[in-house]
Amino acid sequence: MRKLSGAASLAAATAALALVVPGGISAAQTMTPRSSLPALVAQAKQLEFQINALSEQYDGLRIQLSRAQANAQIARNAASRGAVALAAGRTAVARLAAANYMNSGLDPAFQALTAGDPGQFLSQASAITELDQSSGVMVRTLGNQVTQALRDQQTADQQAAQVRALQAQMDGKKKLILAKIDQVNSAAMKQAMAIFTQTGRYPNVTIPTENTVGAQALQAAISREGSPYVWGAAGPGAFDCSGLVVWAYAQVGIALPHYTGWLWNFGVHVARNDLEPGDLVFFFSDISHVGMYIGDGMMIDAPNFGETVHVEPVYWGAYAGAVRIA
Repeated sequence: MRKLSGAASLAAATAALALVVPGGISAAQTMTPRSSLPALVAQAKQLEFQINALSEQYDGLRIQLSRAQANAQIARNAASRGAVALAAGRTAVARLAAANYMNSGLDPAFQALTAGDPGQFLSQASAITELDQSSGVMVRTLGNQVTQALRDQQTADQQAAQVRALQAQMDGKKKLILAKIDQVNSAAMKQAMAIFTQTGRYPNVTIPTENTVGAQALQAAISREGSPYVWGAAGPGAFDCSGLVVWAYAQVGIALPHYTGWLWNFGVHVARNDLEPGDLVFFFSDISHVGMYIGDGMMIDAPNFGETVHVEPVYWGAYAGAVRIA
């Protein structure tokens, strides 16, 4: 969710600073040494780029975590069912062992069964199969149950480990994001960005009235103009870039994944010359920003941390492609 700001924008911002700083006071005097307006703006914008890219990575991890948690629950359920079946099998074989003991003393093979150690039980499988046919069938069944129970528990442990790893990654991303937000919120950078954003106003655009799904979703997105950018947010009062798309299309009954990387592969890719209102336009090589095309080279997006949802020109210099949700 990066925004291009060239020398012209910085020059305009510098000029704006001259207008708001009282006569006789230079820009350098209002900032820390060697922190000119262009330098502070560049630093702030770079931090915003990083915050927004990290936010999209966080969104992707959140989707992975949700799936991992679901898989972990399935694995836990399977392990629980296996444990119940294993307990029933052990009870049946224990009865068989008791009968065997009453008749001829406890067979060494049954001693392995009563020890309660699955590893010991499986290592003595060859001895167990030497029992009479009817007993052997029951014991082999228990052996299969032991093996399956061990596999189920191993799978459950692996899924739980994946959940913990994803949560740790998300915690790491969150710490990085919050640290960079603190930097952007520093007094000097806030002052610089307040002046810089005064130069970035664009005229109102004609809202498309087509009855297509994309145009309807676009109208929903435009209704949220002015809402703040908040990383990880998907409305209705705040958004990150993919969150605005997800919310807008939800208003027309379409559920989309809250992550630019997945949105890129969700719809039908369209050529730049074929763009229509509501198409998703993506930017940068890592597909870290998305907006919604309006027409005439304009789009609406939740552009950066510290900014609001607004209409602006498409970043053609960083354009990566477009997707139509149908």
